[in-house]
Amino acid sequence: MPSPFPGMDPYLETPKLWPAFQHQLLACLYQILLPGLVDRYRARVGTRTYVSEMPLFTSIIREQFAEEYIEIRNRTDGKLVTLLEVVGPANKTTPAGRQAYLDARQQAVAQRAGIVEIDLIMQGKPMLTYSRDGLPEYDYAVTVTRSNAPDRYEIYTSTLQKKLPKFKLPLAADDRDALLDLQAAFARAYDLGTFSSQIDYKNAPPPDVPFTDAHRTWSDELLKQMKLR
Repeated sequence: MPSPFPGMDPYLETPKLWPAFQHQLLACLYQILLPGLVDRYRARVGTRTYVSEMPLFTSIIREQFAEEYIEIRNRTDGKLVTLLEVVGPANKTTPAGRQAYLDARQQAVAQRAGIVEIDLIMQGKPMLTYSRDGLPEYDYAVTVTRSNAPDRYEIYTSTLQKKLPKFKLPLAADDRDALLDLQAAFARAYDLGTFSSQIDYKNAPPPDVPFTDAHRTWSDELLKQMKLR
């Protein structure tokens, strides 16, 4: 059963479901991307780990995180060509998660690689700082940075009410971009992860998701129409 939401499903923004969803989404993006890569590239899914510490009264709670990403490298010399990241809640809400993400991004910039950031998280502080002037209101975004212009961003946006966008993934400067359909990857990830059987849509969305009144009204009406409320 597909998600009742037309694009991103906010019910996936929970510590219980997010790691499995992030894994499935990266795997599906990898599967969609791989057939279109010419022989000059190789792609792999990598993992970084870090520990987040949170003080609680007289003790400290330590939580270990493992986050996957996709690297596309030149097959002949191993040079990093493109880094694709799916931002997680810990990246946007914990100092350790944010630093781990930004460190990986800075390493990619130093190697003059292209970077794609997929942010499907409504909670927390955005990872990238740039002017939102002239941009439409959005809940989710794909931000593309090209190797020859690390301070410029191509931004593909979506809202809770709309499908997720297609976006161009940059490869080498003398090669054409790869076009990826994020909505298709999401739908496949949601299905393979059997998330419909793990989510009770009769309940409210996760409390950390910053729903506005308009979000809540629209979501409630949608779930009623789908007979999930």
